[in-house]
Amino acid sequence: MRRDVFQAISDPTRRAIISLIALHAMTPNALAAHFDTSRQAVSKHLRILTECQLVKQHFQGREIYYQLEVSKMKEIDKWLEQFRKIWEQRFNELDSVLLTLKNKENES
Repeated sequence: MRRDVFQAISDPTRRAIISLIALHAMTPNALAAHFDTSRQAVSKHLRILTECQLVKQHFQGREIYYQLEVSKMKEIDKWLEQFRKIWEQRFNELDSVLLTLKNKENES
């Protein structure tokens, strides 16, 4: 089953994992220590994040470290940017309306 990036980040545990490894690469055991779930559950989340290319693995000795794939996160940010612009425009319009109302109130 092909997973989509937004499906991957829809889960709160996976978002928390992304937040943790954004700071520095971590092993599955180190990540599991932050959650009230089994290591196997964390590994399943890591597999989904890896399939979606949000995280990548690198091996150091016998340990597997997971780190954030920044370029994939930039893709998400780029997609969100269009909505950010819409909301900024709406907030600017709201600011304008509120300023007009305030000016009218001060004139009275």
